[in-house]
Amino acid sequence: MNKMEKIDDISNVSIMPLTESAFVKPLKMKFKQNGKDREWHLLKIHDSVCILIYNVSRKVLVFVKQFRPAVYYSSIPQEDVGDSVDTSRFPGERGITVELCAGIVDKDVSLEETARLEVLEECGYSVPASSLERIITIRSGIGISGDKQTLFYAEVTDDMRVSSGGGNPEEGECIDVCEMGLQETREYLQRKEVLSPGGFLFAVMWFFQNKVDKVQA
Repeated sequence: MNKMEKIDDISNVSIMPLTESAFVKPLKMKFKQNGKDREWHLLKIHDSVCILIYNVSRKVLVFVKQFRPAVYYSSIPQEDVGDSVDTSRFPGERGITVELCAGIVDKDVSLEETARLEVLEECGYSVPASSLERIITIRSGIGISGDKQTLFYAEVTDDMRVSSGGGNPEEGECIDVCEMGLQETREYLQRKEVLSPGGFLFAVMWFFQNKVDKVQA
């Protein structure tokens, strides 16, 4: 990402129905449960990978920040959502999330290779796929999508950073790399509300339970 760009510089927001997409497919499932007719609205989306990164050189966890339109949209009172949104009242920062480095599974390569490429594109670190530790595969968005999300852990050094990251501009990505020290991360987890997904919280708590003593030794 060009360092002059700002991820929260959001304007000209408009809301409209989705008629076609390469990333999501809305569906309606009809079924019987205990002999009763039911139906459920759902989305078919890509599976994904997420990578928790720890920089051993400076003892920081490496995350990403980006603007998430769905988070932004859900933060606005429905009475204030029309064909357009007043960004002077509802600035883009309402949709800025703190997340793990992540990406969708849409290439014919292993999950480890997919994760390696995402770490390189988003955070700028060249990590061997063989060094990635698989944590767990979970189901994300169980109420609407049920997609698989596989979490990985990677340790990096400053010497492994080959670029500033920021995502793939050809895909329209606009990402800030975000680093947090261990105490800062603990304090973040103690907030009453965070703009972070469940997979992020699980991975960070997994780190403190399984890795923090080893990396601090």
